[in-house]
Amino acid sequence: MNDTLTLNKLEKLIEVENKLRGEYQQQLDAKDATIAQLNSDKATLESKLSELENTIATQLATITDLSGKSGNNQALEQRNRELHNRSENMKEEVATVKSRIKALQKDLAADRTELAELKKYDPQRLRKNLDASKKKLAEKTTAADKLQKLLNQARTENTQLEQKVKELEAQLEALKPEDSAQEESAEQAAA
Repeated sequence: MNDTLTLNKLEKLIEVENKLRGEYQQQLDAKDATIAQLNSDKATLESKLSELENTIATQLATITDLSGKSGNNQALEQRNRELHNRSENMKEEVATVKSRIKALQKDLAADRTELAELKKYDPQRLRKNLDASKKKLAEKTTAADKLQKLLNQARTENTQLEQKVKELEAQLEALKPEDSAQEESAEQAAA
């Protein structure tokens, strides 16, 4: 009976394994797609960052060149202020891009830990354990069958022996009255 219950539990474990695989495989695929998207976003933001830094460098070179060529200090100062404001805006944009990259890296790390957690439920290892358990169950079942046959055989022999004892006791009881009758007749003859 315990072997049957163990087999049922193993079958339910297989069902749970298949169900988990069905549920989490889509999540794993979705997480992999998210990771790929985050990596592409990171690459895009890094290229944009380098473009912005190149633009800043180009604008600084332009400012330096214009300051040497221009005789009109006011126009040059105005352009310098504009370029400075632009560079400040770009620096702020670069800072926001960097913070976004950090946030994406944190999300990526969290997704990787979750993926590692989900990989703990290795279907091959669970199947191997299940196969070993089935083998042990089969061995125990055959041993139990052999013991059951031996028990049935011993019971049959026991009932046969009990029946023989009853027959012998009945014969003994039948012989006792005859013995007592013979003893009385022997006593009467002696008297």
